Amino acid sequence: MKTRYYIAALYLVCTVAGCKKSFLDVVPDNVATLDNAFTMRREAEKYLATCYSYLPNDGDPVSNIAYLGGDEFWLAYPAASLTATNWNVARGNQNVVRPYANIWDGDYFENVGFRNMFTGIRTCNTFIENVSDLSKIPDLTLDERTRWIGEVMFLKAYFHFLLMRQYGPIPIMDKNIPINAPLEQTKVKRQPVDSVVNYIAGVLDSAAARLPVALYAPATELGRITVAIAKSIKARVLVYGASPLFNGNSDYANFKDKDGVQLISSTYNAEKWQRAANAAAEAIAACTEAGIYLYQFINTTGFPLTAGTITQMSVRNAVCEKWNQEWIWANANSSTWQLQYSSMAHIDPAASGNSSIYGTLGPTMQVVRQFYTKNGVPITEDKTLDFNTPHQLRTAVHDERFNIVEGYKTARLNFDREPRYYADLGFDGGTWYMQNSPSHTDENTWSAQLKLGQYGSGVAVTITTYYPKKLVNWKFTYESNNSSKIQDYPFPTMRLADLYLLYAEALNEANGPSADVYKYLNLIRARAGLPSVQDSWTNFSNNPGAYQNKEGLRNIIRNERNIEMAFEGSRFWDLRRWKLAGQLLNGNIMGYDRSGTVDHPELFYIPTTYYTMRFVVPRDYLWPIREGNLPVNENLVQNPGW
Repeated sequence: MKTRYYIAALYLVCTVAGCKKSFLDVVPDNVATLDNAFTMRREAEKYLATCYSYLPNDGDPVSNIAYLGGDEFWLAYPAASLTATNWNVARGNQNVVRPYANIWDGDYFENVGFRNMFTGIRTCNTFIENVSDLSKIPDLTLDERTRWIGEVMFLKAYFHFLLMRQYGPIPIMDKNIPINAPLEQTKVKRQPVDSVVNYIAGVLDSAAARLPVALYAPATELGRITVAIAKSIKARVLVYGASPLFNGNSDYANFKDKDGVQLISSTYNAEKWQRAANAAAEAIAACTEAGIYLYQFINTTGFPLTAGTITQMSVRNAVCEKWNQEWIWANANSSTWQLQYSSMAHIDPAASGNSSIYGTLGPTMQVVRQFYTKNGVPITEDKTLDFNTPHQLRTAVHDERFNIVEGYKTARLNFDREPRYYADLGFDGGTWYMQNSPSHTDENTWSAQLKLGQYGSGVAVTITTYYPKKLVNWKFTYESNNSSKIQDYPFPTMRLADLYLLYAEALNEANGPSADVYKYLNLIRARAGLPSVQDSWTNFSNNPGAYQNKEGLRNIIRNERNIEMAFEGSRFWDLRRWKLAGQLLNGNIMGYDRSGTVDHPELFYIPTTYYTMRFVVPRDYLWPIREGNLPVNENLVQNPGW
């Protein structure tokens, strides 16, 4: 089926479930299945679908390591509604015997699968080798042949990146090892991260030269790779390679292979940042040419909405409105239905007992606090607003009714926050505008009322009492038969705001503050209803000159990224590449006490510690290689600390 292209593989050369051993352990015996795969276009297209099928299911909170592997979300224990093996990473249970979220070998835990990226790479190499042979697939046009090769080259590069992001130095598998190769030839070595980054960037360049600027038939090709996607992912790869984890990291000074080759450079190289900035600038130009721009919500409901709600809907729908103009790349392999069910609160008094939603994913207090004040600066810096007693109760007044129910008592922490706070977060007393608003407008609309004895306590309240509203499409509805109806959307692997932030970060690291850094930060802030960085810090921050130097602007860019990309799986990887995980992932997971009752709201707002995280430096920055792989291939070395 071509619609939403390659939603599932039509067949697999070697299924992830069936490949019990690492690709590096054995030579596959599936050559016979290739006899007919490249005899005609129809069969070759099935193989192309197979290559796409290895894309990870990032829209599923239990299949995306970034959702539950860090400090952005927490679950009640036991997590009855989610089989969340990736949560074991956040809880400090990672191991070398059977590592969690193992994409080196591929593995299934309790029916939650992580695909083998090396098998995906082998499949891509097989496709490229055969489709590049002009004597094969005679009914495939030259233009289509070129495009298909470009798509699969991109996928091969992307699978290498996923491995590098998780394991650091990896083997580069540019071509498949012949099935009759000597045993020693199959015992590949891990390559230095800089070599891996250069290889991936080069393959992405080659792919971009073969890809279309835009889809030829968007109605049937959504999710296929274009020039803008290839260039944008290249920018992400180079930013990752330039970041502190892999650029001048002295923690890995002794990390070498068995021949003494340094695998992660301990020497800082500023040129890596300039290269990343140049790549991001090229990607932005490609996005402009392809008609990609920051999403803006247009009110087509026929009912009046305030400017504040329209701003919030611009933030929410940039993620949830499928195939919107801001998406650079969305993974059509990846559905978000479980993500939405796990993110939704009981906001309809008539559906308080509806058990079709889980109320599972609880944003942590650490993430809640990171959002700016309404003046666009951190709550710890705003010299005009007092957040020294963030958990003290306060009553919402009439002018605040579009964010918090008028007359409702909730924590001071929930007042005077930026529009993204109210767009991204559901909380006790917070309004929750949806397309089916009972008033048809944002006045007297749905709200979350979560204390025991209120309709929102319903079937489940998240462990922290906060919800990631941002992830729920505004067309979600409760049905009368104890079910729900969702507007599913594919997971947006990359959107333009992400690229803008990568460009601003790389440019600042390369050259310090500049007009372009401010420009792209402020484009995002303007969409979020905030003043410019310059105005906010000058007028409201107790550190007004922070944006004028590289170090201060670095912190602002990182804050902006944490907020804009909240709940999209970015924070998990950003904290690692910035080398901040050791600092931030050794703290407490906190939320409010959901056992508090409506009669005693002050008991609901007791800050509660649910877990104390443990992140071992430098061990936990890189994934362990399964220990069973090491005696099979003695050229492999384990990551430090494992």
